[in-house]
Amino acid sequence: MDWLARGEEKRCDPQQVLSGARSVIVVALNYWQGEQRATPAAGKIARYAWGEDYHDVMLPKLERVDEFLCERGGTQKCYVDTGPILERDHAAEAGIGWHGKSTMLIDPQLGTWFFLAEILTTLELPPDEPQTPRCGSCTRCIIACPTGAITDSHRLDARRCISYLTIELKGSIPLKLRPLIGDHIYGCDECLDACPWNRFASVSREAAFAAGPATRMPLRDYLALDDAQFRALFRRSPIKRIKRRGFLRNVCVALGNVGNHTDLPALQKAAFDPEELIAEHAIWAINRILERSALPQSEVPV
Repeated sequence: MDWLARGEEKRCDPQQVLSGARSVIVVALNYWQGEQRATPAAGKIARYAWGEDYHDVMLPKLERVDEFLCERGGTQKCYVDTGPILERDHAAEAGIGWHGKSTMLIDPQLGTWFFLAEILTTLELPPDEPQTPRCGSCTRCIIACPTGAITDSHRLDARRCISYLTIELKGSIPLKLRPLIGDHIYGCDECLDACPWNRFASVSREAAFAAGPATRMPLRDYLALDDAQFRALFRRSPIKRIKRRGFLRNVCVALGNVGNHTDLPALQKAAFDPEELIAEHAIWAINRILERSALPQSEVPV
């Protein structure tokens, strides 16, 4: 995540992003789809990635606001999680929500289930008031983290976070953390699921975020995807950003944690994948399943 340091000066000074910037407009878009459950054989995918890529959904909406502001003499720059902007800090200052102990923003009506986007503008707009933090003594998000990544209130060790390990990390997942990942194959919602404020969340009216069949496949079926099939399956999904090598790496780890002997043929094939990252994690998964089932190597199905 070296990109965080590279954009440090711009993140601290919006004037370096847009000369003459006087206001930051922060918008939130609800993506909660209700208590939908994956099939038992499917891996866990963070809810924000169930449907279409939020970048592609939100940017056209921002562009319409940009046109409105241009008519009033403003010059703007729009960002959907892509620019050097401290978006959660701006969002908190703008009253979108408060910083929860998990570091996620919380709003009493949306819970934690919303995307953020920003418009920098040269127009001077009246500021909104920030919300009062209302987490109180609750520590459910801290307790819920499977890897202990939330080390204290408002402190997150990204190196242990399942979202980091399954998305941002490009190489091999550390051996000691693999068992803690469970059946997560893209991101993690454990600390969000634990937040009591989410009981007030309402279902999003944005149909683009509804779960598609690509996120409900049995785990071992993903291992049959070649590169072209992977790109076609996830062409409109944020999952495409980690590419086949990253996604199948995650699938192998999940199968190592929750799979059984019926998954071994698919993993054995993956163990010979030309992509070394996939092969390494497939071999680890095979050994994990054999350890659990006490199945001798000579009896492994082929």
